[in-house]
Amino acid sequence: MLPWKHAGRALSVLLLTAAATLVPTVASAAPERAETVAVAAGRGWNDFSCKPSAAHPRPVVLVHGTFGNSVDNWLGLAPYLVNRGYCVFSLDYGQLPGVPLFHGLGPIAASAGQLDAYVDRVLAATGAPEADLVGHSQGGMMPRWYLKFLGGAEKVNALVGIAPDNHGTTLLGLTRLLPYFPGAEDLIGSSTPGLADQIAGSPFITRLNEGGDTVPGVRYHVIATQYDEVVTPYRSQFLSGPNVTNVLIQDKCALDLSEHVAIGTVDRVAFHEVANALDPAHATPTTCLSVVG
Repeated sequence: MLPWKHAGRALSVLLLTAAATLVPTVASAAPERAETVAVAAGRGWNDFSCKPSAAHPRPVVLVHGTFGNSVDNWLGLAPYLVNRGYCVFSLDYGQLPGVPLFHGLGPIAASAGQLDAYVDRVLAATGAPEADLVGHSQGGMMPRWYLKFLGGAEKVNALVGIAPDNHGTTLLGLTRLLPYFPGAEDLIGSSTPGLADQIAGSPFITRLNEGGDTVPGVRYHVIATQYDEVVTPYRSQFLSGPNVTNVLIQDKCALDLSEHVAIGTVDRVAFHEVANALDPAHATPTTCLSVVG
């Protein structure tokens, strides 16, 4: 049998490996990624000269998930929204020193500060008084810290969370094993604090949800899948409070088999629901046929 400290390290590696294999893979080398950024900007994505239209008066800020980045997480949804007339922007946050491309690993409260600065930059460039936020996984939960503790509610109209870990995650029960491996949680917290913050029952999650899930003046829209294998149990993603809409994507399309990664990166049924959430006055039914919309 492994000594406890070795077992703790083994469990930590298992948790990190499990998380890494269940998130979008990064595109490739830096030159290719730079080319992708340039093409995206040319189409209105991360184009700071974009001015919101009367039809879509608020810029949309996309917030990637854990191990994601500002490009690879949004290769599907960003063009989808740009093609519908939105000014779309995305940021990188939660970077660790010496870890390129894979972000969202730093302390989540600090990441919320990065979002705060980025939203200010977008609003200054576009001239809009408010933005809408769309986030995947951690990116759907982290903005709630910004809204609740950093004054973001004054600058944000709506937060759309796709598979957000609003109340933390058990990662299919793996996190419940941590107490049996002394030192494992400390190792995760010291090396990747952004992961430790997302464990159900963590100090971060506890404080985030104290006093209620929402703040006044912001609309919240959660899109979840029953096949989520990362944020578990999947119903923990849902929020309680006024101005909240919780959607299980299988209630819109029973044939939708998307899990945690797919619902945020390639699922056009979910994309349609995002568009509805951004413009509820012109929403159309989200169904299995939304993939052709």
